[in-house]
Amino acid sequence: MSKRSEKTIVDIAAELNLSVSTVSRALHDNPNISARTKDKVKKMARKLGYRPNALAAGLRNNKSKTIGLIIPRISMFFPATITTIMQNKLQEHGYNLIICQSNDSYEQEVALVNTLYSARVDGLAVSTTLYTSDFSHFDIFKEQHIPLVFFDRVPLEKNAKVIKGDDFLGGFTATEHLIQKGCKDIVHISGPLSCSLYIERVAGHKKALQQYKLPFKKTRMFYQELTRENALKACKQIFAQKPYPDGIFAANDTTALTILEYCRGINLRVPEDLKIIGYSNDPRSEISTPSITSIDQSPEMMGERVSAALIELLKAPPAPQKQSPEIIPIRLIERASSAGKNVVKAAAKKPPRK
Repeated sequence: MSKRSEKTIVDIAAELNLSVSTVSRALHDNPNISARTKDKVKKMARKLGYRPNALAAGLRNNKSKTIGLIIPRISMFFPATITTIMQNKLQEHGYNLIICQSNDSYEQEVALVNTLYSARVDGLAVSTTLYTSDFSHFDIFKEQHIPLVFFDRVPLEKNAKVIKGDDFLGGFTATEHLIQKGCKDIVHISGPLSCSLYIERVAGHKKALQQYKLPFKKTRMFYQELTRENALKACKQIFAQKPYPDGIFAANDTTALTILEYCRGINLRVPEDLKIIGYSNDPRSEISTPSITSIDQSPEMMGERVSAALIELLKAPPAPQKQSPEIIPIRLIERASSAGKNVVKAAAKKPPRK
Protein backbone atom coordinates (compact mmCIF):
# COMPACT_ATOMS: atom_id res chain seq x y z
CA MET A 1 0.00 0.00 0.00
CA SER A 2 1.42 3.39 -0.98
CA LYS A 3 1.90 6.07 1.61
CA ARG A 4 -0.88 8.67 1.71
CA SER A 5 0.32 11.92 0.15
CA GLU A 6 0.37 14.99 2.37
CA LYS A 7 -2.23 17.63 1.49
CA THR A 8 -1.00 21.19 1.02
CA ILE A 9 -2.56 24.63 0.83
CA VAL A 10 -2.58 24.16 -2.95
CA ASP A 11 -5.09 21.31 -2.51
CA ILE A 12 -7.26 23.42 -0.23
CA ALA A 13 -7.19 26.28 -2.73
CA ALA A 14 -8.20 23.94 -5.57
CA GLU A 15 -11.13 22.51 -3.62
CA LEU A 16 -12.49 25.96 -2.75
CA ASN A 17 -11.52 27.74 -5.99
CA LEU A 18 -9.48 30.26 -4.01
CA SER A 19 -5.98 31.56 -4.50
CA VAL A 20 -3.14 29.96 -2.57
CA SER A 21 -2.32 33.31 -0.97
CA THR A 22 -5.91 33.69 0.27
CA VAL A 23 -5.83 30.22 1.81
CA SER A 24 -2.50 30.96 3.48
CA ARG A 25 -3.75 34.22 4.96
CA ALA A 26 -6.99 32.57 6.13
CA LEU A 27 -5.06 29.83 7.94
CA HIS A 28 -2.96 32.49 9.66
CA ASP A 29 -6.05 34.51 10.71
CA ASN A 30 -5.10 37.54 8.61
CA PRO A 31 -7.52 40.37 9.53
CA ASN A 32 -8.03 41.20 5.84
CA ILE A 33 -9.75 37.85 5.27
CA SER A 34 -13.44 37.59 6.13
CA ALA A 35 -14.62 35.36 8.95
CA ARG A 36 -16.75 33.39 6.44
CA THR A 37 -13.75 32.62 4.23
CA LYS A 38 -11.58 31.70 7.23
CA ASP A 39 -14.26 29.30 8.41
CA LYS A 40 -14.54 27.66 4.95
CA VAL A 41 -10.79 27.29 4.62
CA LYS A 42 -10.31 25.79 8.08
CA LYS A 43 -13.16 23.31 7.62
CA MET A 44 -11.70 22.14 4.30
CA ALA A 45 -8.24 21.90 5.90
CA ARG A 46 -9.65 19.57 8.56
CA LYS A 47 -11.57 17.55 5.96
CA LEU A 48 -8.45 16.99 3.84
CA GLY A 49 -6.26 16.26 6.86
CA TYR A 50 -3.96 19.20 6.14
CA ARG A 51 -1.00 19.65 8.52
CA PRO A 52 1.05 22.88 8.59
CA ASN A 53 4.70 22.28 7.73
CA ALA A 54 6.49 23.98 10.62
CA LEU A 55 9.89 22.91 9.29
CA ALA A 56 9.26 24.56 5.93
CA ALA A 57 8.09 27.73 7.67
CA GLY A 58 11.21 27.65 9.80
CA LEU A 59 13.41 27.36 6.73
CA ARG A 60 11.76 30.43 5.23
CA ASN A 61 12.23 32.67 8.25
CA ASN A 62 15.32 30.91 9.66
CA LYS A 63 13.50 30.28 12.96
CA SER A 64 11.91 27.05 14.14
CA LYS A 65 10.47 28.59 17.35
CA THR A 66 11.61 25.45 19.18
CA ILE A 67 14.10 24.92 22.00
CA GLY A 68 15.79 21.58 22.65
CA LEU A 69 16.09 20.23 26.19
CA ILE A 70 18.23 17.22 27.14
CA ILE A 71 17.91 15.86 30.68
CA PRO A 72 19.12 12.60 32.24
CA ARG A 73 15.68 11.26 33.25
CA ILE A 74 12.25 12.86 33.19
CA SER A 75 11.17 10.57 36.06
CA MET A 76 13.40 12.35 38.60
CA PHE A 77 11.79 15.11 40.66
CA PHE A 78 14.44 17.79 40.09
CA PRO A 79 14.68 17.71 36.26
CA ALA A 80 10.93 17.10 35.96
CA THR A 81 10.20 20.30 37.90
CA ILE A 82 12.70 22.28 35.82
CA THR A 83 11.15 20.92 32.61
CA THR A 84 7.65 22.02 33.62
CA ILE A 85 8.83 25.53 34.51
CA MET A 86 10.81 25.83 31.27
CA GLN A 87 7.94 24.71 29.08
CA ASN A 88 5.60 27.26 30.65
CA LYS A 89 8.13 30.12 30.53
CA LEU A 90 9.25 29.50 26.96
CA GLN A 91 5.67 29.24 25.71
CA GLU A 92 5.10 32.75 27.06
CA HIS A 93 7.73 33.85 24.53
CA GLY A 94 6.28 31.83 21.66
CA TYR A 95 8.69 28.87 21.83
CA ASN A 96 7.89 25.19 22.05
CA LEU A 97 10.10 22.79 24.01
CA ILE A 98 11.38 19.52 22.54
CA ILE A 99 12.09 17.32 25.58
CA CYS A 100 14.67 14.52 25.28
CA GLN A 101 16.15 12.23 27.91
CA SER A 102 19.61 10.71 27.67
CA ASN A 103 18.98 7.98 30.26
CA ASP A 104 22.50 8.83 31.47
CA SER A 105 23.96 7.34 28.29
CA TYR A 106 26.78 9.35 26.71
CA GLU A 107 26.13 7.75 23.31
CA GLN A 108 22.45 8.68 23.53
CA GLU A 109 23.35 12.24 24.50
CA VAL A 110 25.60 12.60 21.43
CA ALA A 111 22.82 11.25 19.18
CA LEU A 112 20.25 13.62 20.71
CA VAL A 113 22.52 16.65 20.22
CA ASN A 114 22.92 15.76 16.54
CA THR A 115 19.18 15.16 16.13
CA LEU A 116 18.23 18.48 17.72
CA TYR A 117 20.79 20.32 15.62
CA SER A 118 19.35 18.69 12.48
CA ALA A 119 15.85 19.68 13.65
CA ARG A 120 17.04 23.30 13.55
CA VAL A 121 16.22 24.15 17.16
CA ASP A 122 16.79 27.81 17.98
CA GLY A 123 18.54 26.99 21.26
CA LEU A 124 19.56 24.09 23.48
CA ALA A 125 19.55 23.53 27.25
CA VAL A 126 21.40 20.50 28.63
CA SER A 127 21.93 18.70 31.92
CA THR A 128 24.62 16.22 30.94
CA THR A 129 24.95 12.52 31.77
CA LEU A 130 26.85 11.25 34.78
CA TYR A 131 29.67 10.14 32.51
CA THR A 132 30.06 12.97 29.99
CA SER A 133 33.73 14.03 29.98
CA ASP A 134 34.12 14.89 26.29
CA PHE A 135 31.83 17.81 25.41
CA SER A 136 32.97 18.27 21.82
CA HIS A 137 29.59 17.16 20.42
CA PHE A 138 28.18 20.49 21.65
CA ASP A 139 30.73 22.52 19.67
CA ILE A 140 28.52 22.70 16.57
CA PHE A 141 26.05 24.88 18.51
CA LYS A 142 28.82 27.24 19.56
CA GLU A 143 30.31 27.35 16.06
CA GLN A 144 26.92 28.17 14.54
CA HIS A 145 26.14 30.75 17.25
CA ILE A 146 23.09 28.83 18.46
CA PRO A 147 22.29 29.60 22.13
CA LEU A 148 23.52 26.84 24.44
CA VAL A 149 22.93 26.66 28.19
CA PHE A 150 24.31 23.97 30.50
CA PHE A 151 22.53 23.54 33.84
CA ASP A 152 22.76 21.41 36.99
CA ARG A 153 25.21 18.81 35.64
CA VAL A 154 27.66 21.00 33.78
CA PRO A 155 31.15 20.89 32.24
CA LEU A 156 33.87 22.05 34.61
CA GLU A 157 35.71 23.82 31.79
CA LYS A 158 33.59 25.10 28.92
CA ASN A 159 33.15 28.54 27.38
CA ALA A 160 29.37 28.51 27.58
CA LYS A 161 26.51 29.76 29.70
CA VAL A 162 26.39 27.65 32.89
CA ILE A 163 23.66 27.67 35.55
CA LYS A 164 24.28 25.37 38.49
CA GLY A 165 23.34 24.74 42.07
CA ASP A 166 25.66 25.66 44.93
CA ASP A 167 26.72 22.04 45.36
CA PHE A 168 29.85 22.80 47.38
CA LEU A 169 27.80 24.73 49.93
CA GLY A 170 25.12 22.00 49.77
CA GLY A 171 27.65 19.31 50.66
CA PHE A 172 29.09 21.47 53.42
CA THR A 173 25.67 22.37 54.85
CA ALA A 174 24.43 18.77 54.90
CA THR A 175 27.52 17.51 56.70
CA GLU A 176 27.66 20.47 59.08
CA HIS A 177 24.03 19.87 60.03
CA LEU A 178 24.75 16.26 61.05
CA ILE A 179 27.85 17.34 62.99
CA GLN A 180 25.92 20.03 64.86
CA LYS A 181 23.35 17.37 65.80
CA GLY A 182 26.16 15.40 67.46
CA CYS A 183 27.21 13.00 64.66
CA LYS A 184 30.90 12.09 64.67
CA ASP A 185 30.98 9.08 62.35
CA ILE A 186 29.31 10.12 59.10
CA VAL A 187 28.86 8.07 55.94
CA HIS A 188 28.52 9.94 52.66
CA ILE A 189 26.84 8.15 49.76
CA SER A 190 27.83 10.17 46.71
CA GLY A 191 27.21 9.89 43.00
CA PRO A 192 30.15 9.03 40.74
CA LEU A 193 32.98 11.57 40.64
CA SER A 194 32.78 11.70 36.84
CA CYS A 195 29.99 14.25 37.37
CA SER A 196 30.47 17.90 38.42
CA LEU A 197 27.69 17.74 41.01
CA TYR A 198 29.30 15.10 43.13
CA ILE A 199 32.83 16.43 42.84
CA GLU A 200 31.61 19.63 44.48
CA ARG A 201 29.34 17.99 47.08
CA VAL A 202 32.17 15.70 48.19
CA ALA A 203 34.48 18.72 48.41
CA GLY A 204 31.90 20.46 50.63
CA HIS A 205 31.56 17.32 52.77
CA LYS A 206 35.34 17.15 53.26
CA LYS A 207 35.52 20.85 54.10
CA ALA A 208 32.90 20.49 56.84
CA LEU A 209 34.75 17.53 58.39
CA GLN A 210 37.98 19.52 58.29
CA GLN A 211 36.41 22.65 59.75
CA TYR A 212 34.95 20.67 62.66
CA LYS A 213 38.18 18.65 63.11
CA LEU A 214 36.66 15.27 62.23
CA PRO A 215 38.66 12.72 60.21
CA PHE A 216 37.83 11.95 56.58
CA LYS A 217 37.53 8.16 56.24
CA LYS A 218 37.64 6.56 52.81
CA THR A 219 35.79 3.56 54.27
CA ARG A 220 32.82 5.85 54.97
CA MET A 221 32.55 7.00 51.33
CA PHE A 222 30.48 5.40 48.57
CA TYR A 223 30.57 6.54 44.93
CA GLN A 224 27.74 5.07 42.85
CA GLU A 225 24.71 5.80 40.72
CA LEU A 226 22.07 6.93 43.20
CA THR A 227 19.46 4.25 42.62
CA ARG A 228 17.40 2.31 45.14
CA GLU A 229 19.24 -0.91 44.21
CA ASN A 230 22.67 0.63 44.82
CA ALA A 231 21.47 2.20 48.07
CA LEU A 232 20.44 -1.24 49.35
CA LYS A 233 23.87 -2.66 48.43
CA ALA A 234 25.56 0.18 50.30
CA CYS A 235 23.35 -0.40 53.36
CA LYS A 236 24.35 -4.06 53.47
CA GLN A 237 27.99 -2.98 53.60
CA ILE A 238 27.46 -0.15 56.09
CA PHE A 239 25.51 -2.26 58.56
CA ALA A 240 27.38 -5.54 58.06
CA GLN A 241 29.29 -4.98 61.27
CA LYS A 242 29.47 -2.57 64.19
CA PRO A 243 30.23 0.15 65.03
CA TYR A 244 27.45 1.61 62.93
CA PRO A 245 27.72 5.23 61.78
CA ASP A 246 25.66 7.81 63.65
CA GLY A 247 24.91 9.90 60.55
CA ILE A 248 24.44 9.38 56.81
CA PHE A 249 24.53 12.10 54.16
CA ALA A 250 22.88 10.74 51.02
CA ALA A 251 23.38 12.70 47.80
CA ASN A 252 19.77 12.21 46.75
CA ASP A 253 16.44 11.56 48.48
CA THR A 254 15.84 8.19 46.82
CA THR A 255 18.95 6.94 48.60
CA ALA A 256 17.93 8.59 51.90
CA LEU A 257 14.47 6.99 51.76
CA THR A 258 15.97 3.58 50.99
CA ILE A 259 18.30 3.89 53.99
CA LEU A 260 15.33 4.76 56.20
CA GLU A 261 13.49 1.67 55.01
CA TYR A 262 16.54 -0.53 55.58
CA CYS A 263 17.00 0.80 59.12
CA ARG A 264 13.39 -0.06 59.90
CA GLY A 265 14.12 -3.65 58.82
CA ILE A 266 17.08 -4.01 61.21
CA ASN A 267 15.34 -2.19 64.10
CA LEU A 268 17.66 0.80 63.96
CA ARG A 269 15.88 3.92 65.18
CA VAL A 270 15.94 7.14 63.15
CA PRO A 271 16.84 9.71 64.41
CA GLU A 272 17.73 8.28 67.85
CA ASP A 273 20.37 5.78 66.62
CA LEU A 274 21.09 7.23 63.21
CA LYS A 275 20.47 10.63 61.67
CA ILE A 276 19.85 10.93 57.91
CA ILE A 277 19.94 13.82 55.49
CA GLY A 278 19.12 13.63 51.77
CA TYR A 279 19.43 15.99 48.82
CA SER A 280 16.88 17.53 46.43
CA ASN A 281 13.84 17.92 48.71
CA ASP A 282 11.80 15.42 46.73
CA PRO A 283 8.12 15.61 47.88
CA ARG A 284 8.39 12.00 49.10
CA SER A 285 10.88 13.11 51.76
CA GLU A 286 8.20 15.17 53.50
CA ILE A 287 5.62 12.39 53.75
CA SER A 288 7.87 9.52 54.89
CA THR A 289 7.88 8.38 58.53
CA PRO A 290 9.95 9.93 59.91
CA SER A 291 10.16 12.75 57.38
CA ILE A 292 13.57 13.24 55.77
CA THR A 293 15.79 16.28 56.27
CA SER A 294 16.99 17.40 52.85
CA ILE A 295 18.82 20.08 50.87
CA ASP A 296 16.45 22.03 48.64
CA GLN A 297 17.94 22.93 45.22
CA SER A 298 15.41 25.58 44.13
CA PRO A 299 14.35 23.79 40.90
CA GLU A 300 11.71 26.43 40.14
CA MET A 301 14.34 29.17 40.23
CA MET A 302 16.70 27.13 38.07
CA GLY A 303 13.96 26.49 35.49
CA GLU A 304 13.17 30.20 35.37
CA ARG A 305 16.83 31.21 35.03
CA VAL A 306 17.59 28.65 32.30
CA SER A 307 14.56 29.88 30.34
CA ALA A 308 15.53 33.52 30.84
CA ALA A 309 19.12 32.82 29.78
CA LEU A 310 17.94 31.19 26.55
CA ILE A 311 15.65 34.11 25.73
CA GLU A 312 18.46 36.58 26.46
CA LEU A 313 20.85 34.67 24.18
CA LEU A 314 18.23 34.49 21.43
CA LYS A 315 17.94 38.27 21.51
CA ALA A 316 21.68 38.94 21.59
CA PRO A 317 24.71 36.84 20.56
CA PRO A 318 26.73 35.27 23.41
CA ALA A 319 29.81 37.07 24.66
CA PRO A 320 33.02 35.51 23.29
CA GLN A 321 34.89 35.66 26.60
CA LYS A 322 34.68 32.98 29.29
CA GLN A 323 31.59 33.41 31.42
CA SER A 324 31.27 32.91 35.17
CA PRO A 325 28.73 30.27 36.23
CA GLU A 326 25.40 31.51 37.59
CA ILE A 327 24.84 29.91 41.00
CA ILE A 328 21.36 28.91 42.21
CA PRO A 329 21.08 28.91 46.03
CA ILE A 330 20.41 25.88 48.22
CA ARG A 331 18.74 25.72 51.62
CA LEU A 332 18.49 23.19 54.43
CA ILE A 333 15.01 21.76 55.07
CA GLU A 334 15.18 20.29 58.57
CA ARG A 335 12.79 17.44 59.36
CA ALA A 336 12.42 14.52 61.75
CA SER A 337 15.19 12.24 60.39
CA SER A 338 17.83 14.48 62.00
CA ALA A 339 15.82 15.74 64.95
CA GLY A 340 17.47 16.67 68.22
CA LYS A 341 18.97 19.74 69.79
CA ASN A 342 22.19 21.12 68.36
CA VAL A 343 25.07 19.93 70.50
CA VAL A 344 27.88 21.55 68.48
CA LYS A 345 28.17 25.24 67.69
CA ALA A 346 28.94 26.51 64.23
CA ALA A 347 32.67 26.41 63.55
CA ALA A 348 32.66 29.67 61.58
CA LYS A 349 30.22 32.44 60.79
CA LYS A 350 31.55 33.08 57.28
CA PRO A 351 30.53 30.85 54.35
CA PRO A 352 33.08 28.12 53.63
CA ARG A 353 35.54 28.47 50.78
CA LYS A 354 37.11 25.78 48.66
